[in-house]
Amino acid sequence: MPSNASIWRRLAARVIDGVVLAAVAVVVGRPLEFGVGWLIGTAVGVYAYFVACDAIWGTTLGKRLVALRLVDHRGTRPTVGAAAAREAFTLLGAVPFAGPVLSLIAGVAIGVRASRDPDGRGFHDRLAGGTRVLHR
Repeated sequence: MPSNASIWRRLAARVIDGVVLAAVAVVVGRPLEFGVGWLIGTAVGVYAYFVACDAIWGTTLGKRLVALRLVDHRGTRPTVGAAAAREAFTLLGAVPFAGPVLSLIAGVAIGVRASRDPDGRGFHDRLAGGTRVLHR
């Protein structure tokens, strides 16, 4: 039976996804000279990646590699709307200058909340209607 994913597995999944997405952003950014268009495109691409993966498969590459899956309050893949609400915090990274700090603060707050919640839910899981990350 699946159990709540540990904070460490969740963090590992985000790091894996982050490394892959950063590599893609650098490859795409070079010809665009890392301008405003690149920043907006990267923010939209990262957000779309997480929303699409969560809604279509219930997992991202990082989650899959560490045996995690995302479910909604019924135990099925979240809807596109729920996934979009859950991943909204990823857009903080696109805020000029302050984005990395805002993302770090949001990530820590989500991790602390999830580690203290009996169901392992962070703020973003509650915002999405009660999603949960489970270890398979």
